[in-house]
Amino acid sequence: MGFGVFIHRSDSIYDDRPSERYQFPPQYLNRVEACLGDWIVYLEPRKVPGTRGYFAMAKLEQIVPDPKRSDRYLALIEPGSYLDFANPVPFSGAGGLVERGLLNPQGRISGRAQAAVRPLSANDFNRIVALGLNEEDAFLPRLDETAPTGGLQEEPALFDYEQARDRVSYFASRPVRDRIFRRSVLRAYQERCAVSGLKLINGGARAEVAAAHIRPVHAQGPDSINNGISLSGTVHWMFDRGLIGLSDDLDILISRQANDQEAVRMLINPSGRAIPPAQASARPHPAFLQWHREHCFKQ
Repeated sequence: MGFGVFIHRSDSIYDDRPSERYQFPPQYLNRVEACLGDWIVYLEPRKVPGTRGYFAMAKLEQIVPDPKRSDRYLALIEPGSYLDFANPVPFSGAGGLVERGLLNPQGRISGRAQAAVRPLSANDFNRIVALGLNEEDAFLPRLDETAPTGGLQEEPALFDYEQARDRVSYFASRPVRDRIFRRSVLRAYQERCAVSGLKLINGGARAEVAAAHIRPVHAQGPDSINNGISLSGTVHWMFDRGLIGLSDDLDILISRQANDQEAVRMLINPSGRAIPPAQASARPHPAFLQWHREHCFKQ
């Protein structure tokens, strides 16, 4: 077992859904197998306009041949493990390269940075997760920023792995995941209700909107931004109870079982469509919207 980096882009030719599966060709099989049973972070390439950098973490549960493609494999993600970062981490920031295991002995970025799947040291994993989730109040061991930077991986000391295990155990907590999910979704929607269009800030400078799971956690819905939507309290209540729903194109649907449809229409923004996030990768995924229509929405 070991940590890894999986490169993903939303316009990829591969049949990826980061919260569920990662499709890859045979040449990466050994590298993916090295991460089996452990945690990986997802990286969007620098060439992607508006790249998110390192944008999520997940645990690799299983590797299977792709039943649809004889020349591909699927890395299956452990249900409930995927978590979008509240603060996507740039590949390189003010402090230099974040994934320091990519530096060669001369301190330059090596060709390993081009690999779609690659190992990740415990120290680099800790650094990326700490920056991405930014839980400043969490009781976690201090990161060691003095580790050597040359070679494929920093030489992992035992405490590096213990540190990483403590970190992922902390972020497996439901209250912590809910807090991070809320930050991620509200940031994507600029703290605005997607249905009403209202952006209300209370006296404590806190947005009066909730981060709603489209497919709920209890129904195996992941903590991914594209399974989330920003909704005000009343709208959230109606969405959870199936009185409103969304088409794949984000048209707002009103259930015939709503007792006051005219009042419901007054809550909807004039376009009649949910206001999507600016970034396409954060837009609600059609698979989750379909699940909500089939299992929650009252026709």
